[in-house]
Amino acid sequence: MSRPDFPRTVLEFQQQFSTEAACLKYLVESRWPDGFVCPRCGGRESYWIWTRNLIQCKQCAYQASVTAGTVLHRSKMPLRLWFYAAWLVATQTPGMSAVQFQRQVGLKNYETAFQMLHKLRAAMVKEGRERLTGVVEVDESYIGGKQHGTTGRGAGGKVTIAGAVEVRGEYAGRVRLRVIPNTGIASLTAFVKANIEEGSTVRTDGWVGYNGLRAAGYKHRPVVEGTAERASKVLPHIHRVFSNLKTWLMGTHHGVSHQHLQAYLNEFTFRFNRRKTPMAAFQTVLGLTAQRYGPTYEGLYGIAKTRAGAWVHPNPPKGG
Repeated sequence: MSRPDFPRTVLEFQQQFSTEAACLKYLVESRWPDGFVCPRCGGRESYWIWTRNLIQCKQCAYQASVTAGTVLHRSKMPLRLWFYAAWLVATQTPGMSAVQFQRQVGLKNYETAFQMLHKLRAAMVKEGRERLTGVVEVDESYIGGKQHGTTGRGAGGKVTIAGAVEVRGEYAGRVRLRVIPNTGIASLTAFVKANIEEGSTVRTDGWVGYNGLRAAGYKHRPVVEGTAERASKVLPHIHRVFSNLKTWLMGTHHGVSHQHLQAYLNEFTFRFNRRKTPMAAFQTVLGLTAQRYGPTYEGLYGIAKTRAGAWVHPNPPKGG
C-alpha cells in the first residue's frame, strides 16, 4: 500500500486537512502505509492513546509517537498549523518569510514562526542524495550588501558560496549550493567532490582554485571569462541561478544572517529542483519520507545572541 496522496490545490488542501483528526490520520497513513509495525518487537496489533497521540503495541506495550522522526516531533503547535506551513513553503513560488508566515497564520511570536520555518527547511536536505552528473557548470559567488574595499574574490564582509548546476541543453537541471570558507583549491575541490560524480565534465572559469579537478577525476573544461558580459554567456546556467538566488533572498527575506545562510541555500535548492512538481514536495517538507528532527530553539538562537547584527544585508528587517 502506498502513502496517501497529496493535495494539488488550495481547495483540496482545505478540504483534506480541515481538522486535527484529519491531519493525524494523514500522518499515520504516511508513517505506516501498510499498517502499524512495532519497531521493538515487530507486532502488528496496537491501540490508540488518544490523549497523547501515541500508538501502543499490544504485544510489548511499546509506545510510538506519530510525529517521532519528523520535524513536528514534540511540538505543541497544532498539526493543522504545521501542515499549512509545509504547504506554503512547498508550493509558494517566491517562498515564505517568517514575517509573512506570522501574519498569515496569526502567530503572536515572531520567533515561533522563525523556528517553525527553519524546522521545515531541515526536512529539505536529503541525506545521501545523488550527486550531479553529465555536464555541470560550477562557479562561486558572494552574498552580502555593498561594502567599501575589495570587490569580487577576497571581498570583505561577505559570505562565499559555491554553486553547481547540471546542463540539460538550453535548460538547467539540478542545482547544489554551499557556503565555503574560501575559493582555494582545497575548498572548491571538496565542494565538487561532494556534489558531482567523478568522470563528469565540469565547466568553470579560469580561476586557479579549480586546478585540482583533473587530478580529482573530473573532465575539467575551464574557460577564461574576461568581462562580466562574457561570463554570463560562458556559464549561463549557474549565473542565472546566482541571480535568481540573490533576488529571492532580497525580495522574499530582505536579507538573511550569515549564521543561517546555508539553511536558505538549502531551501532555494529544494525549491529549484522541484520547481515542476511543488505539490509533491509537501510530504517531504513535513519530514514524512525520512527522519528529520530540525534545529532546536537553542540551536537557532544560541549563537545568534552573541552575534547580533551579523546580517548579510545592512540594517535588515526581520524577514528571515
